[in-house]
Amino acid sequence: MASKPPVAVYDACVLYPFHLRNVLIQCAFDGLIEARWTDDIHDEWIRNLAANTPSLPIERLLATRDRMKAVLPEAQVGNYRPLVTDLELPDPDDRHVLAAAIAGKASVIVTWNLKDFPAPNLRPYGVISQSPDDFLFELHAAFPDALISSVKGARHNLRKTAPSIETFVGALEQGGLKKFSAILRRNITKLK
Repeated sequence: MASKPPVAVYDACVLYPFHLRNVLIQCAFDGLIEARWTDDIHDEWIRNLAANTPSLPIERLLATRDRMKAVLPEAQVGNYRPLVTDLELPDPDDRHVLAAAIAGKASVIVTWNLKDFPAPNLRPYGVISQSPDDFLFELHAAFPDALISSVKGARHNLRKTAPSIETFVGALEQGGLKKFSAILRRNITKLK
């Protein structure tokens, strides 16, 4: 790769949706992103997903978290909690995410909740926030072939459901990845 992968904290809201989590984890596994997260971030997406999907066994979610940690051990950020109290964000409950970005030397927080991470609050720490759609769109500009290959790998991870390419891209689009899905549709033959 010509340029260095971005270091990105994955907020809980981008780990919550199954297909988006699958793509983001595969991209990190393939070295396109240096992912960062914390136990607090994992606890948040697991807690919310379990509350909203009672039929989904909590053990399955915990096993997913454990697999994520096993395949990307360097993603785990420690020693961020002491930073939390000095940070200011519109929602104080989100300060741990910015603290993780600072401690994990991340340049971006990937989140759907952009209003919770305003640029003036992040700028002093050299951090920006981006939606997953914008983040993946820009990642494609930096690593076009590698990202398409990574998304292909993410789809092939789904051996049990084995969605068609169209179904898989449709699920990503339905999940909010409008611009990125358009890129995938233009590269549909490379996703087979």
